[in-house]
This record gives sequence, structure tokens and C-alpha cells, in this order.
Amino acid sequence: MQDNKDNFQPYIKAGQSISEFSVRAIILGIILAVVFGAANAYVGLKVGMTVSASIPAAVISMAILRGVLRKGTVLENNMVQTIGSSGESLAAGVIFTVPALIFLGVSPSILEIFIMSALGGCLGILFMIPLRKYLIVREHSTLPYPEGTACAKILVAGQEGGSKAKLVFGGVIIGGLYKFLMIGLGLWKDVVGFKLKLSNNPAVQTSLGAEVTPILLGVGYIIGLRIAALMFAGAVLGWLVLIPIIQFIGANLTAAVPPATNQINQLDATGIWKAYVRYIGAGAVLLGGIVSLLKSLPIVISSIKQGFSKLFNKQAESTVCRTDNDIKFKYIVLISVLTIIGAIAYLVFYKPDSSWPKGLIGVLLIMVLGGLFITVASRIVGIVGSSSSPVSGMTITTLVVVSLIFVAFGWTNESSMIIAMSIGAIVCIAVCMAGDISQDLKTGYLVGATPYKQQIAEFIGVLAPALVIAWVLLLLHTTYGLGSEGQLQAPQATLMHIIVKGVISQELPWVLLLIGIFIGACIEFMGISSLPFAIGLYLPFTLSAPIIIGGLVAGLVSATTKKDEFEQTNEKGILFSSGLVAGDALIGIILALLASVSVDKVLKLRDEIPDGPMESLLGFGLFIALAIGLIVIVKLKGSPPEAGLTGCNDLRSNSQ
Repeated sequence: MQDNKDNFQPYIKAGQSISEFSVRAIILGIILAVVFGAANAYVGLKVGMTVSASIPAAVISMAILRGVLRKGTVLENNMVQTIGSSGESLAAGVIFTVPALIFLGVSPSILEIFIMSALGGCLGILFMIPLRKYLIVREHSTLPYPEGTACAKILVAGQEGGSKAKLVFGGVIIGGLYKFLMIGLGLWKDVVGFKLKLSNNPAVQTSLGAEVTPILLGVGYIIGLRIAALMFAGAVLGWLVLIPIIQFIGANLTAAVPPATNQINQLDATGIWKAYVRYIGAGAVLLGGIVSLLKSLPIVISSIKQGFSKLFNKQAESTVCRTDNDIKFKYIVLISVLTIIGAIAYLVFYKPDSSWPKGLIGVLLIMVLGGLFITVASRIVGIVGSSSSPVSGMTITTLVVVSLIFVAFGWTNESSMIIAMSIGAIVCIAVCMAGDISQDLKTGYLVGATPYKQQIAEFIGVLAPALVIAWVLLLLHTTYGLGSEGQLQAPQATLMHIIVKGVISQELPWVLLLIGIFIGACIEFMGISSLPFAIGLYLPFTLSAPIIIGGLVAGLVSATTKKDEFEQTNEKGILFSSGLVAGDALIGIILALLASVSVDKVLKLRDEIPDGPMESLLGFGLFIALAIGLIVIVKLKGSPPEAGLTGCNDLRSNSQ
């Protein structure tokens, strides 16, 4: 693959030198990382998902540095969002896994959660440094990284003002107002759907629906029709093929088929998806991840070789272009060694009933599985964005592999489950951080940031909020209780707990994972990248449906636009879509902050919305109106936005 860096020019050229790694940027970034991390810890434990903070951090940074202080540069704003967005990603990794330790009977301390966060976060950063030149630079025109691209658009728009700023902040206002009226005031439903009867047998029916939020419409437009269609195809296979087949076969069964605890004819479509199809999707994601790793392995090896050559060639290192200058390889080696030593010390000495063989194998598994899924996560978020990255699927696969190896060694006691869960937590945190780092590095590549300064900022973004998130998690557990017995369900962590116990007790339906692997292989044999398809198979149908609508809007715009006008028209669409994503995310963060301090009366208003066909029709109709509005704004004649991000237009044309 030909390198893009020779024909791509960032917003701030390599020869320019402006303020970037400033004290004000670092302090503001740390504050935002702590705030976003604490808020998302609550939301993730309550509803099982977090709100991406990259774009909100960029918007807030511009409002404070440029709007209030009148001093911020585009690279300083980029530095703030780099640090600030880390808190949300770290929170996601922690709350998806660490509560499972509590369910296993452990009471982790703040120090223990901090250690896991630091190990996982550092691991994600260290693996992403050599991957940057492959995933961010060489595949610039192939992987859109929607949130990273959106951040860059917003930063440049805020720097230049004019028509760009109007498009972006118009999208912010519309997206934010839509989200507030829908979620905050509860005027209409955010998830609409209906049941589709597929047989005379009442047990054979599926559920189709959509999460009608601006953020998913915007993401769908940014990633384009082809990728959105692949995702939707995976969702169709899951919800219109696999679920009805399982219902048809199990309609007359009188006993439950594990892993479900109820009979199949007593489960609705969502229950079957949770019990069976999600495991199949996880297997497909695993296959796609292995293929992605194999594709990128030569470049990773080449990057490592180049790093070692630079370690002994100071002259070569000193001639590296500013916008291509990563952290010096000798420091990467030093931090890597310290991380490995820390992991060994943690697994061998800190965990109960540990031993040298178990601890060393655990560290080896962290390095191997972490490296695999960090590569997977980086590529996935490059396709569909961080919000739709199936981190749970990769963590599930990690836990399955670790638990099977432990069973093979005969380590089946309760302490082995705790260590397996700790390994999964570290890998999950690393994967979450890698997704965020990838978006940040894409933003930096587009605006002309210095890579090594961004990479240092990522370490700050991991360590600064880690203690606060640990404290918040334990506070919420003490106050509300986690799991089925408490007010905060912690759905992902509950699933992880079930998987670890299921594998080590040899009750996990591994055949479902194999089915997913073979489905992914079939897609690859057809010459199609299986990852977008696998993501659609793994995620709920309600996420893929609105994304395909955004993709259809992008396809319609492309089909009805003259070739010589497409670049400018598409630029307008990406700018406005970026604003929709930002507005939705900002209101989500604000509502999360209100909930985190128990000011959640506004959130409870949405419970008053009746669950009927007219309410679903209203929600879907307003979402379609929003999509039509996007088309009108994109096609509206007027002065085109100034060229600001050479190489960022038409990212969809070569997308995998």
C-alpha cells in the first residue's frame, strides 16, 4: 500500500511551530478527563454504554480557550481533547469489567483499580505507537475514523470561523436541541420499533427498531453507504435469519437450551439475541480481528525494526519531520519493560493464591491478546467510530481464551476466576483506550499535531482520572449497589462474570463462537472485509438501523451531486454531521452529570412516554425529518466552505 504522507498536507504544516503542549491545555484536559470519566462511569453502570467524549472535549476546549481566554491555538485545543477524551474511555474499560470482580466476591481497593487502569491504559498506548504509521498514515484514505475526522473538522472550523463554523455549530445546536427534547424532556421515544411476525406460530417473530438519535445519523453519514450497508447486512442476518431459525427450531422444545435459562419459546427476540446471537457475533468479530492483525503484522514488524534502528542512530532520529515524530523508541522500550514488570508484580504478588507460573502466563496472555484486540479495536473505530466499537465482544473472547487455558492447566478454583477476570479487565481497558487513542491520533494527523506530544498527553489522560474513576465506582457500589441486587445493573460486567464462571465450570456454549468464526470466514472468502459485517451481527439491530439511514443519506447526496461539486458538497455534509454528533454527545454528557449528582428528575420524565405504535411512529418520523434536513442543508446552494482539510474529503470511496 502506498504511503499517503507524501501527498497529504495537514492544516498546520510540518514546518510551522505554534503553541501545543501548554500548561493551560494540560490542566483543562485533565479537568475534562476527570469530569467525563466520572459521569460516564455512572451512565455505563446504569445503561451499559458510555458517551464518546472526544468531540464534546474539542467543543468545550474551543469555548474556553478561544471563547473565554482568547489564547488557544488549534493544536492546544487538540491537546485538550486528547487528554479529556481519555477519561470516558478509561471509565468504559473499568465499569465493563471491574464490577465483575465484586460479583466474584472480591472487594477491590482504589489502589487495585488504579493499578489495573494504569497497566491497561499504558498497554493501549504502547501498542498504538508503532501502529500509528500503518493505521493512521498509510491507511488515511481507507479508514475514515469518523469521530477523529469530526474532531478535526470542528477544531479547524473553530479556528477559521466563517461558513465552516456556521455548519458545525448549526449541527451542534440542532443535534443538542433534538437530544435534549427527546431525552431530557422526554417528548418522544429515543428507541422505536415493532414486532415482525414471520410464521403462524406466535413464537416465531422478531423485533426490529432503531435508536433515533442524531449521533447515529451523523456517524452513518460520515462512514458512508458501503460500510453502513455491511453493518446492516450483519444485523439482518442476526435478526431476520438467525433469531427466527432459533425460534422455529426451539418452538416445541420443553427444556431450556444453555446458555439461556428459559425455554426458547419463552424468549423474545432480544432474549434470543442476548443468549445466542451475541456469542455468534463475538466469534465473527474474533475472526475479523485475526485477519486484521495478519494484514497489519508486516507493518508492525517493520515499525519495530525501524524503532530499533533509530535507537542506535541518533542522526536519523533527529531528522524526522515534526508531524511524523513519535516518542523515542528507547523510551517506549523503557515504559514497556516497566509495564511488564508491574503486570507480573500485580498478578503474582497482589492477587490471592497466585503463583509464578500463573502470573507469568497471565502476563503473556495480556501481551498477546492485548496486542491482537488493540489492533482490532483501532481498525474497528476507524470504520464505525468509538461509540459502536464492540469492546464487549473482544473482552468476551479474551475471557474465553484465558479461562480455557486456565482450565487446561487445572486452575479451576475461585482465585483463578479472579485472576482471569483481572486479565480481562486489563485487556478491556487497553482496548477501550486504543480506540480513543486512534481517534485522537487521526485528529492530530489531520490538524498537524506532533505525535510524540499527543502520546505523552495520552499517558497523562490515563493516570490523572484513574484514581477518581476508581473512587466513583466504589462510591456508587456503596450507595446504590451494583448488579441484579442493586439499582445499577452493570450489564456488561454481569455478562463477563457469567462467562468466566461458565468457561471455568465448562458450561460456556463455545459452539456459538465457532459458528461466528465460520460466518466471518465465509465473508472473507467472498473478498469482503468481515469486520463491519461482524460488528452489525454483534450489535443490537437498533444501532445498525439508524446508521444505515445516515449511510443512505450519504449515498443519495453522492448520487445526485455532480462530480466536480462532490468534494465541496461532501465537505458540507461531514461538517454538519460532525455538529450533530457533537451536539448529541454534549447533551448526553450534561444529562449524565446531572444524573451523577442525583439531579435526575429530568431523566425520569421519559418514563412517562407510552410504549405504543403511535409513539414509535412519532419518534421515527422526527428522525426521518432530521435526515431530510441533513439532505437539504448539504444540497443547499451557497458559498462552499473553505478548503481546510486536504485529503479528508471522499473518505468513503476506498473504505473497506
